[in-house]
Amino acid sequence: MRYAIVLEKGPKSYGAHIPDLPGCVAVGETAQEVLQLIREAAVLHIQALKEDGLPIPEASHIEYVEIG
Repeated sequence: MRYAIVLEKGPKSYGAHIPDLPGCVAVGETAQEVLQLIREAAVLHIQALKEDGLPIPEASHIEYVEIG
């Protein structure tokens, strides 16, 4: 399954979250680090959902809007 990741640059670090997996977040010093951490977090998040007998959310369809 492929989930969309939202990557945000802060003043001193990067953050990432997966909108379809509420609570699945990561923070890292670089974009590359946070992307690796969010992938790992997603695997653990889905494993926990399975262990608890909860449904695995479907990935949303993502569109982009061009402005300007």
